[in-house]
Amino acid sequence: MQEIDIELENKAIAQEYKELLRISYQTLSPEDKKLIRKAFDVAMDAHKDQRRKSGEAYFFHPIAVAKIVADEIGLGATAIAAALLHDVVEDTPITIHDIERMFNPKVAQLVEGLTKISLVQKEMNVSMQAENFRKMLLTLNDDVRVILIKIADRLHNMQTLDTMEEYKQIKIASETLYIYAPLAHRLGLYKIKNKLEDLGLKYTEPAMYNEIVSKIKETKEEQDAYIAYISDILKKALDIEKLDYIIKGRPKSIYSIYRKMKVQGVRFDEVYDKFALRIVYKSTANEEKFLAWKIYSIVTDHYRPSPSRLRDWISSPKTTGYEALHITVMGPKGRWVEVQVRSERMDEIAEKGYAAHYKYKQGDSEENGLDVWLNLLKEALESSETNAVDFVEDFKMNLYSKEIFVFTPKGEIKSLPKGATSLDFAFGIHSEIGIRTRGTRVNGKLVPLNHELKSGDQIEVITSQYQKPTINWLDYVTTSRAKNKIKNVLNENTKKIAEEGKEVLTRKLKHLKITLSESVVNELVNFFKLKTSLDLFYRVGIGAIENQQLKDYATQKSNTFINFFKSKIKRNTSPVNEDLHKQVISSNYDMLVFGVEQDKLDYKLSTCCNPIPGDEVFGFITINEGIKVHKKDCPNSISLQSNYAYRIILAKWIDSSQQEFKAILHITGMDTIGLTNKLTKVISDNMNVNIQSISLSGDAGIFKGQIAVIVQNNIILKKLIDNIKKIDGIEKVTREYKN
Repeated sequence: MQEIDIELENKAIAQEYKELLRISYQTLSPEDKKLIRKAFDVAMDAHKDQRRKSGEAYFFHPIAVAKIVADEIGLGATAIAAALLHDVVEDTPITIHDIERMFNPKVAQLVEGLTKISLVQKEMNVSMQAENFRKMLLTLNDDVRVILIKIADRLHNMQTLDTMEEYKQIKIASETLYIYAPLAHRLGLYKIKNKLEDLGLKYTEPAMYNEIVSKIKETKEEQDAYIAYISDILKKALDIEKLDYIIKGRPKSIYSIYRKMKVQGVRFDEVYDKFALRIVYKSTANEEKFLAWKIYSIVTDHYRPSPSRLRDWISSPKTTGYEALHITVMGPKGRWVEVQVRSERMDEIAEKGYAAHYKYKQGDSEENGLDVWLNLLKEALESSETNAVDFVEDFKMNLYSKEIFVFTPKGEIKSLPKGATSLDFAFGIHSEIGIRTRGTRVNGKLVPLNHELKSGDQIEVITSQYQKPTINWLDYVTTSRAKNKIKNVLNENTKKIAEEGKEVLTRKLKHLKITLSESVVNELVNFFKLKTSLDLFYRVGIGAIENQQLKDYATQKSNTFINFFKSKIKRNTSPVNEDLHKQVISSNYDMLVFGVEQDKLDYKLSTCCNPIPGDEVFGFITINEGIKVHKKDCPNSISLQSNYAYRIILAKWIDSSQQEFKAILHITGMDTIGLTNKLTKVISDNMNVNIQSISLSGDAGIFKGQIAVIVQNNIILKKLIDNIKKIDGIEKVTREYKN
């Protein structure tokens, strides 16, 4: 039986090989086919004893990746060979030197780049995925095809994710949505981007994904009829003009529909443009633009366009090389419909991105948008001194941002991310102009450096040789290029100013009777919501932290009651009061538990998504605030689960048969030694009592306090009040009642 299985498997692999050659986008020469065949044989032999979790031969994975590289990305023989060999060095005894000896230096270089990405070592307190991503981008210095093959590898992994455990599915899908989909978008691989996003949603929010898929299936017949009706009308008009074209009707991606539902806060039925028509026409290079606008004219003769939603990426292509006209028109039954107009050349570039662009470039000396972007990326990588996660956040923001087109005083057009400022523009022209910027004029009017630009603006930069960047400039820019340049200039003086700031801080704290120590520095960094001690000393050095702010810190530090309570009170069950556990109100409510063991731990509900009992949630272990609980569909969940997978903790709501109530207690008495300790012990010894807020003070021997506690029922609260009253020195404990 096993022999028959292997024989069938080998036949299937042989069929895959034939398919690989057949679907290749590039024309393969006899030498190309020999190279691919050799890579196929070497990889098949190297992986012959390996199997995937699904049970199938491992070699199906590299050949599937090679097919994506050949067909959907459109790369040539060298990249196809590297895709076939991409796991050989990592998973088998074959070395990079063996690859170079058997093939050629270029194939070996690509395989080495792919292997480097996989062998990143995890560092303490640093996201492995962020480091992995930064290292992956560094391979761009060698060859952009490394990342293109890596995207193909990720696409196939996403397509075969079903056999993985759920927590791995969520982690890999989160990484995909966080990094790989935006990267595919930026490299012009829109078809692959859509696939990655849809698959990412399938595993991060399966309920939402299945709901949208189900609704699309339900409405498919009606949508097809609607598309056919519009297509027939347009075909008659286009045929009269004797144009050579095809019309494709396609639904929008599942993820794009999901995003519209989220952003607009609407149901599936209320998303109005769930599909698009694409008109792809044949044309000579000289007639491309003319025919596009002719088709625009025909479409708008039959359907009224929305002027505010016309996108002309033919006159001003995206920096990815994407060209098309996007027209949104009012179709029958009062529905908006997007019509995309592309030539065959534009359509290939939209589908294949990088590879198609170079096919059509044919020695054109003008730098295309992708070349410019890759050069900017290399510059950012070389100059970036930020930690990996900050780097990824900055970089990702520039990956996915929409573009605006602005003009220099001489009328040259420049592309910037949407949200860019006039100072971003200055750095976009040249870093030396950026750091010498004294002011900016937009459309002839003097504007602040943080003025947000709009498409069509004309910007003039006023420079001065005496101008230098300040730390405030980091708040004035949005592009990673500008941020990195400003940081590099600031870093030259930062350490010197920080040293002076440390001396100043030492003197100021001494007046407040506080000695500067490592623990005090850490407290100050947290108090001012900074990242490092260098930030703290620098801000003191430039006078950004005022004396009153330091006094506020000293006041907070002196209030030892609060710190003492927070360190002592726990939510954990105390064995001393098991009798209280039995005296509960017999109703079912929800309680949060963590980890496989369903532990009851301290936590905070995140304010970014405000989870409520019953929501699907996860815990995130923060550095300063303990466990924060987020909804699984929280806007930040993809970033957290991708960058900080090692700090994610399982969490879920369970029936606890207890409901929590808030009660405010007023306490008065004599301020005796050890009173705080006794009060803490009494509260912590009562099961499921949590402090929500504390306000305590002592004045001339009199102790006053207000404590808001969270309890499960009145029995526990009465027991708590009785126990507090027994403390020596406590005179009165009253409960506050509010409407």
